[in-house]
Amino acid sequence: MRPADRGELESLYFKYPKFRFKRPPELAGKSARHPVVVAGAGPVGMTAAIAMAVYGIPSVVLDKKDTLNDGSRAICISRHSFEILHKLGAVEPFVQKGLGWTHGRCYYRDAMIYRLEMPHSEEERFFPMYNLQQQYIEQFLADKIAEFPDLIDMRWQSEVTGLRSTTDGPELTIKTPEGEYPLQSRYLLAADGAKSRIRELLGLRLQGENLPGHYVIADIQMEHDFPTERRCFFESAANPESTILIHRQPDNIWRVDWQLPEHRDFTEAVEEDEIRSRVRSILQMIGHTGAWELEWWSIYTANTLCLDEYRHGSVFFAGDAAHIVPIFGVRGLNNGIADALNAAWKLAYILNGDAGPKLLESYTPERRGATLDVFRNAGKSSRFMTPPSRGYALMRKAALQLSLTQDFTRKLADPRQVVPYTYRDSPLSGYAVRDREFSGGVDAGDVSANRKIGDGDYLFDHLGPGFTGLYFTRQKQVPDNVVALFARLAALDRYFKPLVVASKESQPGDIEVIEDRRGSLFEGYAAIDGSFYLIRPDLYVAARWVSVASDEVEQALRTVLGRNGR
Repeated sequence: MRPADRGELESLYFKYPKFRFKRPPELAGKSARHPVVVAGAGPVGMTAAIAMAVYGIPSVVLDKKDTLNDGSRAICISRHSFEILHKLGAVEPFVQKGLGWTHGRCYYRDAMIYRLEMPHSEEERFFPMYNLQQQYIEQFLADKIAEFPDLIDMRWQSEVTGLRSTTDGPELTIKTPEGEYPLQSRYLLAADGAKSRIRELLGLRLQGENLPGHYVIADIQMEHDFPTERRCFFESAANPESTILIHRQPDNIWRVDWQLPEHRDFTEAVEEDEIRSRVRSILQMIGHTGAWELEWWSIYTANTLCLDEYRHGSVFFAGDAAHIVPIFGVRGLNNGIADALNAAWKLAYILNGDAGPKLLESYTPERRGATLDVFRNAGKSSRFMTPPSRGYALMRKAALQLSLTQDFTRKLADPRQVVPYTYRDSPLSGYAVRDREFSGGVDAGDVSANRKIGDGDYLFDHLGPGFTGLYFTRQKQVPDNVVALFARLAALDRYFKPLVVASKESQPGDIEVIEDRRGSLFEGYAAIDGSFYLIRPDLYVAARWVSVASDEVEQALRTVLGRNGR
């Protein structure tokens, strides 16, 4: 919603583009079966299309709108999501525009009771979290998509109205300003949001809990000098019955969230006069007396809902089409971006003939597993932020009162910021038993650790688009058996990249070498001379060996790619 004196797409700070309808060849009677159709041109759908284009996979992206989503919506992007965007060559405008942050503050009434400090060091390229409005997120991704005119066919004003399954893949019916047409694909990625039309057409329902509590979101524009830190207020003067959250965004936009009392009428709560009144009281509470303008507002609930299966034949679900998660800890958008890359690289390997069908069987356990992990963590935050019963409310009251004098209850106010899910139980995380041979480092199934090599140079800059074999050595020469292993792995994966981390100058021929002068790579990966890590295209560790075992490494890659026996 927007103030009554402004049109639906008039913004104080953002110019919404208008995407014209382009007549597709199917309306002229030409038909083709596209490798992938992506339903939904939000952040998740566009990220997936870009990721597939990196592998040379063409896709058609559909959206019924003629512009970007209205309002700031999802505003917090995690470090891991930035690393994904960096891998896709899309991160630069995000860094330039986004506001990075490491800290947060929680208040009980007028006292600060908890200071959040997210892990951050000079080894990291990005801040733990960035604030950036969703309009910019979508604009930057749409700009990146424009760099792939031969691989990504963006079709705005194209609404999915029908879907049927065939032996060759999904066939959709698309409604446009110039009529309907059939669209054929081998695979369909449904990234069409919480009200997914694809999910509806397949007769699928999200399962889980509708949590109690409703929040109003308001974006306002004002000059305010508080640093970029998340602020959370419990039982403040401006909302004595519940909570308030405040985030800074670019362009002097501030996100203000407040929980509605249980008895409050939702319709009245989102009327413009009521929104303005509540914002004024909140600004008074934080001591802001300057001018401000209302930009946009909405309402949301904290739910834990997801599909039982994220894959249905040749249809894959990602983002809000697959799961609705509580916003506490900013997990919705970031989990959706991880969904997108997970689905994209696996579909690309299948379509390029580089993997067997078993690879696709890992999508649901990995990404639904991530959703269930969110439910476990965000559920804890939701029950504290929005107590579901009188008992929880009494517990929160006691914890908050104790927090004024006792440290041990203060961390309960922490919304537990999103962290990448561990794929330790994935069918692709082989040789986990080998983890016991390490004294630390990065376990199989965890996200790889980025490490600074030099000024502006990081480990992730050297990983390949596909699997990367990371071999650690303290010798000048790379052993012949490792060189031969690299050659066999390259024969399995056309995108495979061999990479040597050496403690001193090394001469391995044509293989790229990183000289670990600072020792941070050996330390971060708990490596010794001869250690080996197999890193997946999505930056996860597939397997690792404290001392390279050539046959096992090759077998691990075959297993991941579903190519045993080939």
